[in-house]
Amino acid sequence: MRLRGKVALITGASQGIGAAIAERFAREGAHLALCARRAEPLATLAATLREFGGSVTTSTLDVADHQRLEEFVSAAAATYQQLDVLVNNAPSVTYAAIADMELAAFQGDFRVNVDAAFVATRAALKVMSAQGRGSIINIASVSGLLALKGLSAYGAAKAALIHFTRQTAIEGGPHNVRANAIAPGVINTPATAAGFAGPNAEWGRRIAAQVPLGRFGEAAEVAALALYLASDESAYVSGTCICIDGGKSAELNVPAP
Repeated sequence: MRLRGKVALITGASQGIGAAIAERFAREGAHLALCARRAEPLATLAATLREFGGSVTTSTLDVADHQRLEEFVSAAAATYQQLDVLVNNAPSVTYAAIADMELAAFQGDFRVNVDAAFVATRAALKVMSAQGRGSIINIASVSGLLALKGLSAYGAAKAALIHFTRQTAIEGGPHNVRANAIAPGVINTPATAAGFAGPNAEWGRRIAAQVPLGRFGEAAEVAALALYLASDESAYVSGTCICIDGGKSAELNVPAP
């Protein structure tokens, strides 16, 4: 029960990494405020999480609607009279070559991955600074550290998010507010499964085989790292970005002789 009595807000929480983090936090005693675009899976998840004993509030919203997102963060803090953990998780992924991409699509990835994180963080910082504690966790990506063909918008946005994490850490530090980023590699989620289904199955197997650990990661493994960063066990960890990618980012992808 490492989060007993703490309040955590998670964006993009209806499935995948967000849902796994919500479940792990609930098991550890947290009260949760969750938002996502899809109402039905969010409601189903909330019903399951309430079985762990904590309270769960939800809102169906798109984090690209920055006004609604800010209102949700502020309302959650007002409801619980505290806000201890913010997880900026909701993603936007555009796959296209630079030469073929519309500016609006490029900006769309920034609107969700960076701008929304800024809006939520700004609202959370006001509460956390006043109460003298808080942990902000940004779900970035190894694509924000290393380039991958077709992911210029997503990669650039996640790189900006990693830097924003560092900035948040130095500004929140005097108020005992920590900020850290998690950079996952390929993780087994419903979106990943859909991407590697059917004719793409062999492609997925080849990608997994190139990971030093020989497999994709699990959402529950990312959730375990998020729990560490949310808990008091990481009280002196701030301003860092932790990769969770099976060792892939440690390797130069050069063919063996």
